[in-house]
Amino acid sequence: MDGDTGAGPHGRPEHRTDALATKFVEKTGEMQEKAMRNAPGTDGMNKGPAGGFDSTPVPKVPPGYTMKFTFHRATNLPMADISTFSSDPYVLAQLKTSLPKRHKQDPYMRFRTPTIRRNVEPEWNSEWVVANVPASGFQLKARIYDEDPADHDDRLGNVHVNVAGISEDWGGIREESYTLKKRMGSKRAYFIRGCAAMFDRKVHMSGHLVVSVQVLSRSQVENGGRIYTVGPCNWTKHLSPLIGRLAGTKDPEGSGGKKAEKYDFQANQIQLAGPVPEALYHRYVEFKPFVAGMFTSHSLRGRILNRALHHQHARVYNYDRTTIYGSFPSPSKDMTLQFLNLVHHDQGGRIFTYVLTLDGIWRFTETGKEFGIDMLSKHTMHSDVSIYIAYSGEFFIRRLKTPWRNPDEQETHPPTEINGGPPERDPPKDPSYYQLVIDNDSGTYRPKAELLPQLKEFMKQNLPGLKITTLDCNGDKEKMGKMKEEQRKRRKAEGDNRDYIQGDDSSISSSDEEDLDAATNQQKHRGKLSQAAHDIAEPKNKILNWAQGDKEREEREERDDMAAANGTTTNAGPSSAAPSEDQGATSGTHLGTADSTPLEADPTPAHQ
Repeated sequence: MDGDTGAGPHGRPEHRTDALATKFVEKTGEMQEKAMRNAPGTDGMNKGPAGGFDSTPVPKVPPGYTMKFTFHRATNLPMADISTFSSDPYVLAQLKTSLPKRHKQDPYMRFRTPTIRRNVEPEWNSEWVVANVPASGFQLKARIYDEDPADHDDRLGNVHVNVAGISEDWGGIREESYTLKKRMGSKRAYFIRGCAAMFDRKVHMSGHLVVSVQVLSRSQVENGGRIYTVGPCNWTKHLSPLIGRLAGTKDPEGSGGKKAEKYDFQANQIQLAGPVPEALYHRYVEFKPFVAGMFTSHSLRGRILNRALHHQHARVYNYDRTTIYGSFPSPSKDMTLQFLNLVHHDQGGRIFTYVLTLDGIWRFTETGKEFGIDMLSKHTMHSDVSIYIAYSGEFFIRRLKTPWRNPDEQETHPPTEINGGPPERDPPKDPSYYQLVIDNDSGTYRPKAELLPQLKEFMKQNLPGLKITTLDCNGDKEKMGKMKEEQRKRRKAEGDNRDYIQGDDSSISSSDEEDLDAATNQQKHRGKLSQAAHDIAEPKNKILNWAQGDKEREEREERDDMAAANGTTTNAGPSSAAPSEDQGATSGTHLGTADSTPLEADPTPAHQ
């Protein structure tokens, strides 16, 4: 029967009520969508699918404090990589406060340090400046991971820093060493450390993380209802291995055969200086009944799609040895030039898909029909299946003939050939020669066109010197379509016009990959996730077990972390000496395992 074993997610025989449950979930989604369209107080403009712009205001709260969190170094980390007897550690931090959220699905603030290669005594000295931390204090959870792009990242330990109250007179925490909790640490890594400790008394099992926390000033804002990242403006460039297959493009050594060429697909992230305008607040659009389940993981079908998109995001924004890190203290012309470098200036007529998160992380990759990578949803993938974001759409870059004239009143490249830059010469290094054309073309979140001026002003503050033009995908539909078609023509004229697919074994590819394989008569090799996605249309029990296994692991980690935290929590005042592993907490801080709550909404933090 098409390879179906008839087993449910728990291994029991499939019952006819299972099919009824799926139909019930879909019918419920349809009823919910219909009810929201016909709810009292809605006008004709809001009778489309639920979602899009959300007018919920930020709660009114007195301004808080601007604080700097510094992750200095770690010591005595376990060796997670047996082949090198070392680790590739980084810190993933999450900040919680008592401030009320607009919606409970709003993501927590997150921050990621760079990865230090082959080092069990890493030194980062990474700073994270956050505004509007309330006087009631904060909870900082820091997890140290070993980066392993070929598999999953191994957790090496956790630290909690809980402070019950802060003020301008608070003394802060200065390079305090915290013992890592090993409850959810990698068993393989600590097994190696345990074996070494058996033969050498100088080898200790516990590692430490050194952290500083400092109050800089009272935040200069009218409303302190939300925390946000002030700086630094960290950026990362992620290079994912791709293979372009096009019949006849290569003839390897005259053999008459067809060769697969390797390319790098580039994904980019920039932490913009906050705050993001309060009005930029959008929810996913429920254009189909299954979409709500995809974002909330409430149904089995939705959970499968949710996990697939999370994995796809992780592969596109992949951290490995090729990842490039950079940082600017604040927005500057140098930062604008770096942005232009990431998008290759005006070369090749490129068009980019972007998402702006609530904390000002700008994610973007090149898009276009020439790419055979078919994301389940481009903006959903970029947001990492976030329920709420700030804004989304597409953008492209044009070079101006003269920097002092209005972009709409002069020639630009593309479409016109202009001397002094691509394709014949290197691009100018002055940001004033360039125009950023950005729109709200995103069906996933349906950004409100009336907010484009606020988006423009926010971008001008973060990209000094760059001329910015906004387009409404509906109101400026004809103009936007014409300009994008000019970009595509330039792309065809300057580029190689190859089809690209993701070639990483752990990626999820679209059916286009099979088409390209068929065109080149190559036998398809499926990676783990690619095979899992293929099984959706064939043996259902494999994908059911895959989804169920993820759920059970997350629930187990969450129970263990909550048990550890509840058993050792102590509210904090000023800092004190580093606690021992057995104590769990001292006055001034609290140590414990960071909770294993699934990465809510936006798990990819700012980078340095």
